[in-house]
Formats: sequence, C-alpha cells, structure tokens
Amino acid sequence: MRSFASDNNSGIHPLVLKAIEDANKDHAMGYGEDEWTNRAVALIKEVFGPKADPYFVFNGTGANSVALRACTRTFNSIIAAESAHIFMDECGAPVFQTGCQIKEIVTRDGKLTPELIREKLVGFGAVHQSQPKVVYISECTEYGTVYTPKEIKAIADLIHKYGMYLHVDGARLANAAAYLGVTLKELTADCDVDILSFGGTKNGMMLGEAVISFRPELSENMKYIRKQSGQLYSKMRYTSCQFLPYLTNELWRKNALHANKMAQLLVKGIREICDVEFSQKVEANIVLMCMPRKVIEKLQQKYVFYIWNEITDEMRLVTSFDTTPEDVHSFLEDLKDALKEFPLKFTVNSEK
Repeated sequence: MRSFASDNNSGIHPLVLKAIEDANKDHAMGYGEDEWTNRAVALIKEVFGPKADPYFVFNGTGANSVALRACTRTFNSIIAAESAHIFMDECGAPVFQTGCQIKEIVTRDGKLTPELIREKLVGFGAVHQSQPKVVYISECTEYGTVYTPKEIKAIADLIHKYGMYLHVDGARLANAAAYLGVTLKELTADCDVDILSFGGTKNGMMLGEAVISFRPELSENMKYIRKQSGQLYSKMRYTSCQFLPYLTNELWRKNALHANKMAQLLVKGIREICDVEFSQKVEANIVLMCMPRKVIEKLQQKYVFYIWNEITDEMRLVTSFDTTPEDVHSFLEDLKDALKEFPLKFTVNSEK
C-alpha cells in the first residue's frame, strides 16, 4: 500500500531501524538509566542548546499532555487555534490530564498571531474565570503552514509579559525547519519557546517523542508527571536510541526536505492537470485542496487519504520521507483520468 493519508503511515528509516537493532544487545538498565538515553540527552542539548532538558515519552498525545501538565494547574486555561491537534484530534486527553479549559481561536491558516491571542488575555485575577497560562502552537500547523522564527518570537514576547508559557507541538518541526532553512534551535530555543513536544515518528522514527523543557521550573516535576501520565518507558533505550541517528548529520533535515519536495512535486503536477485552488499555502508536506466528491471517491479506490472537510469536499494529501516520485506520478495520472471522467467545474489541462 502507498498512502497519502498521513506521514504516520510511512515506514522506519533504515538508520533508525539499525539503531534499534544495535540497542537490542545484552541487558541495559531500565527507565532511562542506560547509555543510549544518556547519549541522546547529550545530543539533544547539543542540537537545541544547553538549556534543553529532554524527557522521552511514547507518543505525541502523551508528549503534549505531559508538557501542558508541567505548565499548568487545574484552574488555568490553554489558548490554541481551533484547528489545533490538542483541540481537535486528541480525544480530550490534554483537558482530561490537565483539568484545564482550552480557549480556541478561529484562524484562516491555522496560525496564531499576537493580535489574535491578545483578545484572550483577559480575566487575570478574576476568581470566576480560568486563568490563561499557556499558548499552544503547532509547527508546522495542521494546515501545513509554517511559523517563521520572527512570528514565534513575537508570540513568546507577548505572553511572557503575562507570566505565560509558550508550548510548541513539534510533531512536524523538522518539515518546518527544512522549509525555512533554519536549525531546530533557531526555531525553538532561540525564539524563547518554553517547552517543546519534539517528534520524529512522522519523519522516519518508529515511535517516541521527547518533551524538551527550556525552563528549570517546568523541569522540576517533569519526571513525576511523565510517570503519572503513563509515559515512562521501562525499556527506554529503544526510544532514545532512535534520536541518535535522527539528529546525527541532520538526518531529520534530509528526510523532511524529501517529504517537502514530494509535496511540491504533487502541487506542480496538479496545477498542470487542472485549475484547482489550494486551500492553504503548501509550505511543508501537507496539500489541501477541494475536488469533486466523485473524483475523490474514484481516487480512494486506489489511494488512502483523508477528506479534510466533508462539507466543502476538501481533501488532504500528506507526503513522507519515503514517498517516491513514482508514487506522485502514479497519483497524478489517476487524478487526470478521474477528472476526465468527472470534470464538473474543473478544467482538465489534457494537452499538458
């Protein structure tokens, strides 16, 4: 099966798989007291800066919940875009685990701005209202749009005046950094991000994330929060060892650049086939566009992808580190055939 549904559906990079195999020798101390975890912690500090304090967990929902628990108490609130993963796609886990209210903000492109956030910065000290404490952003967003370092820093500068924290969900941080041509540190620590959910599962790793705290007070109780959240892995070496090849020689960037390139190849090919308006700028590895429902259904007979918006017939295509040009060209040929069969209001550029 070749899938454009999600980069979660992709395989494991051979170097990551080899790292797991290499770690699977002899016995090692559990719960992170092993050489692979120690080396991974040192490497993360090298990549993200000396203030980075990583805690390895199982998955993205766990990472976000642990990070947000470290930042909040039950009477606090979390500000996020209405399209945010913690608001739409985590079954209420962050709310369940933090006890906090999520205050969502409607956005055009999935990105928060200081102007949008400022409207939610009210009620401080009012006993009847939850107290704003965290702003959550995804890099890149659920729409595939990317925050620049300047945009992230502007948010951090604003909310730090209110004693609040900035949490970045970096499930696709690599794709954003690759698009911008910056380092992971330049997109996080250098922007005064307070805590980061750093993932590699969508970009060549098998499993696992790292919650990276950049603030000592957030690190203070992290080990207890991780354990209480069911996110402390006894055989942690199999999670932490993956970060060694992932962060060495910027494998993360090579994988992400390829995924982004395949998304651009899709966009170029689609534009040559038909006159379609993409719903968002294609900056990372996510392509959103509207197509006739019959075209979508025809394509779904062969390809796996999601309908992002049932009302508008908006479809989402996600490319991965192991998506091939052949995968893209095959999809484009089938899209061309489907549009000839069900053209509706779309113009098929068959002469190209």
